[in-house]
Amino acid sequence: MEGENYIDNSNCKEMDTNCRMTLRKGEKLRHRSLVENLFRNGESLYEFPIRLTWRTMDNDELENTFCDHVPDRIDRLQMLITVPKKKRRHAVDRVLIRRRIREAYRLNRKQLLSDAVNGSGIRTLSMAFIYLHDKNLPYSTIERKMRLLLKKLATKIADRKNSNES
Repeated sequence: MEGENYIDNSNCKEMDTNCRMTLRKGEKLRHRSLVENLFRNGESLYEFPIRLTWRTMDNDELENTFCDHVPDRIDRLQMLITVPKKKRRHAVDRVLIRRRIREAYRLNRKQLLSDAVNGSGIRTLSMAFIYLHDKNLPYSTIERKMRLLLKKLATKIADRKNSNES
């Protein structure tokens, strides 16, 4: 990757415009306690065929979630994707849908971070995307629905921020 188009990502700030748009390990929601907390206390948004369950946490909440200390590599945005086996029986189909959702999120998350999360006192925003349709939909449909979901989420977070400031 020594070409002109390659941009070094090592010293980039979060979601800098000159950085590559890769999904880093820290953006994947993988800690059991955070996942359980998300599904126990999270809120939901719905845009067929995707349901978004989300939860914001500040520094104190995050520290109280873990016994000793907050693990490294917990980014401001964390996500996981679920495609239920009941809806999509074949693993090939589940993987295809998971890839499409991941790509749609990867390309559209920048707006969410800049609009809602930065400057709002949120330490981390945990999200779970759950695919609800029993058929494989094209990427264009999934991306359109992802944009709508992320826009709804940004509006909810901004409204919550404004109500806290008042």
